[in-house]
Amino acid sequence: MKEKKKFRSAIGGQAVLEGVMMRGESSMATAVRDETGEIQVESSRFTPLKQKSRWKRLPFIRGVINFVASMVMGVQIIMRSGEVFGGEEEPSKFEEWCSKKFKVNVMSVMMWFAVLLGLALAIGLFFVIPHFSIEGIRLLVEKVAHTTMPAFCYNLIEGVIRILIFVVYILLTSLMKEIKRVYQYHGAEHKTISCYEHGLELTVENVQKQSTIHDRCGTTFMFLVMIVSVALFSVVGIVPNNIVTSKVGAMFIKLLIKLALLPVVAGISYEILKFLAKFDNLFVRIIKAPGLLLQKITTSQPDDSMVEVAITAFKTVQLLDSNKDAPTSKFNTKILIDKALEQLNNALKIDTNGNADRDWIMAEVLNIPRSEVANLKFVWSNDFEKMLALAKERSTGKPLQQVFGYTDFYGMKINVNSDVLCPRPETEYLVEEVSRLIKQDNLQAVLDLCTGSGAIALVVKRDNPNVAVTASDISEKALMVAKQNAEQNNLHVDFVVSNLFDNINGEFDLIVSNPPYIKTDVIGMLDPEVRFFEPTIALDGGMDGLDFYRKIVENAKNHLKIGGILAFEIGFDQKESVTEILTNCKTAVFEDIRCLQDLEKNDRMIFAKLSSKI
Repeated sequence: MKEKKKFRSAIGGQAVLEGVMMRGESSMATAVRDETGEIQVESSRFTPLKQKSRWKRLPFIRGVINFVASMVMGVQIIMRSGEVFGGEEEPSKFEEWCSKKFKVNVMSVMMWFAVLLGLALAIGLFFVIPHFSIEGIRLLVEKVAHTTMPAFCYNLIEGVIRILIFVVYILLTSLMKEIKRVYQYHGAEHKTISCYEHGLELTVENVQKQSTIHDRCGTTFMFLVMIVSVALFSVVGIVPNNIVTSKVGAMFIKLLIKLALLPVVAGISYEILKFLAKFDNLFVRIIKAPGLLLQKITTSQPDDSMVEVAITAFKTVQLLDSNKDAPTSKFNTKILIDKALEQLNNALKIDTNGNADRDWIMAEVLNIPRSEVANLKFVWSNDFEKMLALAKERSTGKPLQQVFGYTDFYGMKINVNSDVLCPRPETEYLVEEVSRLIKQDNLQAVLDLCTGSGAIALVVKRDNPNVAVTASDISEKALMVAKQNAEQNNLHVDFVVSNLFDNINGEFDLIVSNPPYIKTDVIGMLDPEVRFFEPTIALDGGMDGLDFYRKIVENAKNHLKIGGILAFEIGFDQKESVTEILTNCKTAVFEDIRCLQDLEKNDRMIFAKLSSKI
């Protein structure tokens, strides 16, 4: 005896290319096995029928709306599944011309064209051909037998022709390799739903025990459409004869009336199917029998991998329907590089570094050298979404380092945000020279004033692990970033919240600082990405840009050992001014004052040795 179902699932489905779509009460999910063998899932939410406008829920009207929506959705899903399995193809010259000429998305146009073409094909095969076939038979009977049959007989024969064409169409498509696999996924969809309705755990083993036939299949709906059309079209035969004397004219008017009645046929068929779903008796089984029989063709035995895909889609819809906070997902598809570059260029509204920003963003997301970006043929959609988000963030003027959240400084990853100054490449020359001096003079204790992100202190500690390094900053937020960088790079540095030397204890062999040295009235003329996104406190060096140099030099004697070194980064035009501050210091005597340049031949560093204290 056949085991009765324990549930009637609200979830239905559709087979797609290498996958299955499942649709629940308020969500849908399409699972597809891609070329690598992985199962990808794309899911979304929609407004449940009970929450839609009242007129959309009216009997018969809801059937028409559901029929049209199902066709459009079906084409969309099939095209999306094709993108996952087959990838995106290079656009033809015609497609490129259409996109530029008419400013339209060619793929969207093609989708709607496919819907209309599919609808036209269905109408042509199942209504136009049967209609003219029966009209030919009518003319033949009238000419040979000099009589005619009742309109119902002709409509019955027309219905038989329509059903025969439908069956032959299904049989022919089942011979195609790709369609045969779709029919296998169709079987996997039915088996999965049946497994749930029988109260069994959704495992491959349990699902495979179920039948590929299901009484709520769309094939049954299509057969009902055929039957309903026979009954409804019976009234058409008498109408044209009263208004058109031409037999040819009558043929076309009858066809137009039949086509106009198609929405009515769909609406009635939907209501009948919905009504029959409430019952399970002999009468209902007889009505459903032809549709179930046709499923012997439209479904095939799936393999275990196909069942896994169907189960994934079903479980995803279950989760989304039961948990309104569950996240939806998208397929990870290939996006051709030209299309990706165009969208990224549009997102990067500012022209800061030409294509450099775009290429750096792509290299960052893909974790490849920037030089390899030029060789890309496509990018994956998941990666592209990340690129697009970074490009939009960069378009606000935010420095690229802050967009990424880090920068590379002297071979070390340094986290940065709006609370700290992004370390500049020229500061690397200062660190390099400091490390050389530490090794040369065997220095043991180093203080980094105005440490910011901690870049200088951390590189010094990394390159000189036996040296005790202390770093200070007046900004607690900046020190939080510096401490994160120390933990990230597994380095121990003593961090102190201090306004220069205020909270500093002890003496050091070397004090290094890259202090704020921009003149106050110049701050407003800096590049927007510096002016608006980097902390002013790390830039403003006072009216002449020299305030911090004066304070450090005047108070250095309290924390710098005799023979100790004072090292500064300076502005390109501050060599003489900082040298004068060191030379004229009234609290200490500094000797061996020297200035070094960076690779651009700009004066960039000043070093001085404390010879005595006054």
